[in-house]
Order: sequence, then structure tokens, then C-alpha cells
Amino acid sequence: MNHDNARPDRLYEDPDIASFYDVENEWSADRACCRSLAAGCASVLDLGCGTGDLAAEVALEPDCTVFGVDPAAAMLDIARRRQGGDRVTFVQGDGRTVRLGRRFELIVMTGHAFQVFLTPEDRIAALRTIAVHLEPGGRFIFDSRNPAVAEWREWTPEQSSRRIEHPRFGAVEAWNDVSHDPAADIVTYGTHYRLLGDGRVLSSHSRIAFAPRSELEQALEEVGLEVEAWYGDWECRPCTPTSPDFIPLGRLRRSSRHR
Repeated sequence: MNHDNARPDRLYEDPDIASFYDVENEWSADRACCRSLAAGCASVLDLGCGTGDLAAEVALEPDCTVFGVDPAAAMLDIARRRQGGDRVTFVQGDGRTVRLGRRFELIVMTGHAFQVFLTPEDRIAALRTIAVHLEPGGRFIFDSRNPAVAEWREWTPEQSSRRIEHPRFGAVEAWNDVSHDPAADIVTYGTHYRLLGDGRVLSSHSRIAFAPRSELEQALEEVGLEVEAWYGDWECRPCTPTSPDFIPLGRLRRSSRHR
């Protein structure tokens, strides 16, 4: 999911590159946790749904209405074609501004999609979208990497080199590269795929922000959301200064529920 409108991100918007997303991102702990939270919910919103694997899985819940929102048309094309995609209402929209005219019992944002919001103002706008769409008594959850861990330091060509078998392109060599703007805590990382069949290289560059927990806490407060628990990973371990992620699970603040 890309929200930096001034710089389109081919990782999500180029159909050939977008087709690598599911190959490189298998079902994992974040999806399993959200699937568990969705059990028994009558309505779920997946913000930054990408290729729709989680949304389609959640839609297996009996009598559950599921919406998936993403700004990238190429990702949504994959989502609509996937098995179970017909059970989900997919909407192309910006997480900062989309308004669906309805509320949900659960709102999820996984895959560190929250980090595409590059400024404090963007992040407040995205959290306000969550608050606007949340049922009184409903819950939200999302993840953002802990800047203190500096996971991006591992996204070098040497450490990220890998070989992929793509269902359409066959054998592929892949790697990343990275740069860091410490003043803004914004990381720019490249994703590169060399198709061994014909030698073509497909490349994209993405920008993500690493917001401190203190800023997230203030922003959540500002939009009327309260946190029940801060997790440090998707196994729901407590958040510590060295946890890889900040994962707030929460609700609308009581005073905000009737706005």
C-alpha cells in the first residue's frame, strides 16, 4: 500500500511487481492474530488490504461483512481475482481520507501498512479514519516497526539476497537496498527482481516512516482512540523498548463513542 501520492510506488502499482507480493508474503502471525480477533464479528474492515488474502480469509466467518480498502489498483485486481475475493467488498481509496458511510466491529491494518503515512499529520488522518469507522465497542489493531530496533539496517543487498520461484516468471533473483533519513525517520528501500529467464530487472522504491511510540500514543488520544494493550509482536508478547513492533489493540474512547 502506497500513500505517498507525489511518488507512485511501483511495488504496489505495477502489475508485474505486485504479482510478487503473495509469493514473498506467506500467511503469518499477523494474519493469524487478526483472523482470531475476527471470530464472531459481524463486520470487519481491512485498511491497506493489499492483495486481499486476509480479507478473503476473514470473509469465511459466517454472516460477516468484510470490506478491504487499498489505494493500489494493481493490488486490488489480484484481490478481486483470488479465491474468496467475491465475498469481500474491495474499495480503492486512501486510508487518510476514505469514508465508507458505515462502521465495523473490527478494523485491522497489517503488514506495517501504517508506515506508509510519512508525516504526523498523515498518521493522525489515518487514525481518524479508524475512529470514524469503528463501532462503539468495536476494536482496532495495527502494527508499526519500533525505530529503536532499526530493522531497516538489514535491508542491504548482501543481507537480503534471495532466490524466488515465481509462478509466471520462473526463477528470479531478488534483493533490496536501503537509505535512511534520520531527521524525518523515513527509510527509502528498493526492491529488485532479476528475471533469470530473460534478464529483465523489475525495480521499485518505497518510502516508510518509523514513528516513535510516544507520537502514536498522542495521535491515538487526539482522535479518540484508547489502547487496551500494547503488544511487541504478533504473538501478543508485551511491548518493551526492544520489541520489534508497536501493536496497539484498542477501542473508541468512551467519550468518543457517540460522536
